[in-house]
Amino acid sequence: MTKRLKVEVWSDIVCPWCAIGDRRLKTALETFPYRDDVEVVWHAFELDPSAPAVRGGDSVEHLARKYGRSTVETRQMIQRVIDTAAKDGLDLKLFEARGGNTFDAHRVLRLAAARGVHDAVKDRFFRAYFAEGEPIGDRDVLARLAGEAGLDVAEVQSLLAGDRYADEVRADEATARSIGVTGVPFFVIDGRFAVSGAQPSEALLQVLDRAWTSATPAR
Repeated sequence: MTKRLKVEVWSDIVCPWCAIGDRRLKTALETFPYRDDVEVVWHAFELDPSAPAVRGGDSVEHLARKYGRSTVETRQMIQRVIDTAAKDGLDLKLFEARGGNTFDAHRVLRLAAARGVHDAVKDRFFRAYFAEGEPIGDRDVLARLAGEAGLDVAEVQSLLAGDRYADEVRADEATARSIGVTGVPFFVIDGRFAVSGAQPSEALLQVLDRAWTSATPAR
């Protein structure tokens, strides 16, 4: 029987560290010798469940209020994230990003997983939010982006008009709370090894190696 290694990831579309963590996990898996035996499962996590569908106003001022910092400090903080992402080959235009509620985006990602195009839709959402200034909480925008990534637009629109996958998204978030997830990205490998934050790809590779070795019976 072929061994399978399950990697679970709690993530949010508007989280820059999640985009960085996604890139670093991909990099780690590229050099992991058993990549074909790894199943990556993404789970929903909302950084701000109370956010409006599309947040207006200045994003820097919003973050400054949220974290209790000056606008100068907040701009410096954002720039540090941009610079970190650039080292991983990501061009994050965080000053132009248009924040908003991500609950519907997570529901669409559930549909994408069911249709076998989760990675394509996830990557399209990340690129739209972080590089193109798209309002990821706008349902029309979500339907268009999902269509570009391989989903049927009419099916996405039907999903967004109802509450399909709402329970599954809430279940993901409930599980996160139950295991003590307070920030994302958060990785659980083989159900036993937890990694919090966008750790370097080398660190993720080490955990993958450890998980694989510990789960493989000695001969």
